[in-house]
Amino acid sequence: MLKGISPLISPDLLKVMAEMGHGDELILADAHFPAHQLGRRVLRADGIPVDALLAAISPLFELDAYAPPLVMMAAVAGDELDPAVEQRYLAALAGHNPGVDVTRIDRFAFYERAKEAYAILVTGECAKYGNILLKKGVTPS
Repeated sequence: MLKGISPLISPDLLKVMAEMGHGDELILADAHFPAHQLGRRVLRADGIPVDALLAAISPLFELDAYAPPLVMMAAVAGDELDPAVEQRYLAALAGHNPGVDVTRIDRFAFYERAKEAYAILVTGECAKYGNILLKKGVTPS
């Protein structure tokens, strides 16, 4: 364990976040996401909800200031989003990233982004449409 780093962040996740450069993307995937089919680098955080991981990650991870830094799946036609999911995620990020907004994209566009993501972190999140993409920015000096 390291001082000041949440125990929710595994050594593998810490290493991946340190390796990422600006513009690289990290997917926090719900428990149903086809991560091993889509991703080159898949990590696991079984049993941990996305909002808890976002709160742990946000002090360490600068979000991109030049492109939409948070991307989630839009609902499939005929389906509905639970607005509480996005609210939980934004609340978890608010302390270190005030005022950020979520961009929504089509499910299959999200899958294509996942194929190109630096890593996919499979979580214990069970919420429908509970996946979120984080785009890394430049850490201020």
